[in-house]
Amino acid sequence: MNAFSLVTFFHAPHSRSGITRAMFEELGASFDLVTLDLQRNEQRSDEYLAINPMGKVPAIRHEGMLVTEQPAILMYLADLYPEKNLAPSLGDPLRGPYLRWMVFYGSCFEPAITDLSQKRAPTPQVQSGYGTYDDVMAVLAEQLQQGPWLLGERFTAADVLWGGALNYGMLFKLVPELPVFRAYVERVQSRPAIRRAFALDEALAAEQAQQREELAVDA
Repeated sequence: MNAFSLVTFFHAPHSRSGITRAMFEELGASFDLVTLDLQRNEQRSDEYLAINPMGKVPAIRHEGMLVTEQPAILMYLADLYPEKNLAPSLGDPLRGPYLRWMVFYGSCFEPAITDLSQKRAPTPQVQSGYGTYDDVMAVLAEQLQQGPWLLGERFTAADVLWGGALNYGMLFKLVPELPVFRAYVERVQSRPAIRRAFALDEALAAEQAQQREELAVDA
């Protein structure tokens, strides 16, 4: 795999793909940015659905290969740039825990907070793929007690993922404001690369808003 072949990044501001933008900043890697305006429903255009039939961001394309799903994208990028040391390598004792927590995001955390946001009655635990909402939060809080990062002393792509996920979760009242969650999010969000990604996204969101206003005037 050629790390010098640019990745194409399909992105929209104020969306989950902000986490992938933060990952690029942590890597210090160049990429081709393709922006979509969610307010104009560009993620449902025929052009974008031909790239990602799910009509979701983020997505990346590299050397003819499409990668979707946030954890998969972050793992791909971390492995693409191994010199940045954002993923434990095969044989590293942290490799298994790293993979566990990357997958836990999509298999447990997202379904749990989605059920909560939709006020769905809890599924019987034996039938629930993620167990219970309370268990998901408790297991995650216990892991973060080992701090300062998800895997202890080492910052990895998992922290880019979870720092963003917990930040959004608490913002929308889908994650409890536990002190361990708040302290962890503040550590992640204070990193220079994360702050740069946030500033870039705010500028992009403002640019898209201006373009929508201009289109409305011209219509």
